[in-house]
Amino acid sequence: MVHQTKHEIQKYKKQQVKRFIILIQVFIASTLTLLAYNIDVDYERVISLKGEWKFMIGDNMKWAGSEHNVSDWENIYAPSTWEDQGFPGYDGHAWYRKDVVIPENLNGFSLVLYLGYIDDVDEVFLNGVKIGKKGSFPPNYWTAYNTERKYIIPSDIIKFNQKNTIAVRVYDSQLQGGIVKGDIGIYTSKNDLPMEVRLEGQWKFRLGDNFAWKQSGLDDGDWRTIIVPGYWEDQVANYYDGFAWYRKTFKAPASMSGNRYVLLLGKIDDLDQVYLNGKLVGGTGFSTENKVSPNGNEHSYDRFYYLNAEDIKPGAINTIAVRVYDRGGEGGIYSGAIGLVNLKDFVAYWRKKQ
Repeated sequence: MVHQTKHEIQKYKKQQVKRFIILIQVFIASTLTLLAYNIDVDYERVISLKGEWKFMIGDNMKWAGSEHNVSDWENIYAPSTWEDQGFPGYDGHAWYRKDVVIPENLNGFSLVLYLGYIDDVDEVFLNGVKIGKKGSFPPNYWTAYNTERKYIIPSDIIKFNQKNTIAVRVYDSQLQGGIVKGDIGIYTSKNDLPMEVRLEGQWKFRLGDNFAWKQSGLDDGDWRTIIVPGYWEDQVANYYDGFAWYRKTFKAPASMSGNRYVLLLGKIDDLDQVYLNGKLVGGTGFSTENKVSPNGNEHSYDRFYYLNAEDIKPGAINTIAVRVYDRGGEGGIYSGAIGLVNLKDFVAYWRKKQ
C-alpha cells in the first residue's frame, strides 16, 4: 500500500482544483466564441393566421393541393385543440386548410411560416409544395408536440397578390390534438446583413457520397427537393446518419463583378465541405486528409466562407454543392442566414456588433 503524506494530498487536491478551473475557463471561452459569431435574426409578424381554418378528420394526400374543394369541411379556430371544438376523444389524422393573400410588398423578404405548437406530428404544404415536417407519422411514429414549428417559405412558390393555400397534415396519438398554441402567422426574418443573393428555400438533395456531385455541370434532375434551412430528418431522410449532398444553382447579377463576397450557410449538423462551381471554397470539421474531426461542436457554428472575386461568375449560372456528414441525431443545413453578402457589408456588420 502506498502511503501519501499530508503535503502530497494537499498538492493533489490543488492540482484537481486547478484542472477543474481550467476546464470551466475553456467552456466559458468556447461558449462566448459561439455567442460572438452567431448572426442575430429577429422575426416580425406580417400576416396573422389566428382565426378560422377549414378542418377535416381523416387522411388524403390530395388535400395538400390548392385545387381541392374544401367548402364542405368544418370550420375550426386555430390555435386551439380540436377536442375543444366538437371533436372530443378523436385521435388520428386530420387536415387544416387556410387561404391567404401575400402582398407584393413582401417580395424580396425572407418569409417564415410559424405554426406554434402542434400535437403531435405535422407536415406542411404551401400551394401543394411540402415546406416542412416535425415528428414522424405512423408506422414509425414519434411525437414533436413540444417543438416550435418554423418553416421557411421558398419565394419561388409564393403567388404574390393572389390566393396561397396553406395545408397542414396532423397526426395525434392521444389526448389533445391539433394546432394547439402560439402566435401563428407569416413572419419576416430580419437581420442587419443586406443579402445580395438569398439562397434559402428549395435545394437539390441526395443521400450518399460521391465527389463527382460537386461539379457544376452535373445533371441533378432526379435528386430530391429539400427546404434549406431545415433538418433533413424533418423532410426526406428519417433516422439517417452519414453523408449527403446539397446543390443549388443561382444566377449572379452582373453587378457582382469584381467584388468580394461571403457565403453564409447558417448552421450545419455536423460537418461540411463547400464547393462553388466545382472549387472547394470552405469547410468545417474535416482534416486536410479528409478525415472527420474529433471536435464534436461543429453543429453550433455559423458557417461564413470568404470568397475571392473570381469565384463567382457574374451574369451567369453558378452552382453551390455542399457535402455534409452527420454523426448522429438530426442532420443537415438546419438554421440561420443563407445567402451571399458583400464583404464590406459583412465587415461593417461585425464591427457594429463588437
